[in-house]
Amino acid sequence: MKDEPKGELTIQVLAMPKDTNPAGDIFGGWLISQMDIAGGIYAQKIAKGRIVTVAINSITFKLPVFNGDILSCYVDLVKRGRTSLTVHIEAYVNKRFELEKRIKVTEGDFTYVKVNDERVPVPL
Repeated sequence: MKDEPKGELTIQVLAMPKDTNPAGDIFGGWLISQMDIAGGIYAQKIAKGRIVTVAINSITFKLPVFNGDILSCYVDLVKRGRTSLTVHIEAYVNKRFELEKRIKVTEGDFTYVKVNDERVPVPL
């Protein structure tokens, strides 16, 4: 059974040489930041206002990402609170010359809170 992404495709980005760690793999921090951007875009759409990341509840790195991989982040709502949203983010890659082959590399749960201009939590 093929692993199909859950949620909405929110961003796609190309992993570049500047994003690699000393071993030549894509740096995990870069991958987390792309997932956070995707989750933030999704949460902001629901909140219809400013949001901030308050937690990365879990993250699992399943496989490495390499220079030239196309990263796609899919976001799905897990929980909606009074001021917060928790989303599940799945990161997949398509290899450079195998665009039809999609591989899940990372997944995690992120929580965002809606805030006002003073950065105080406000109801969704």
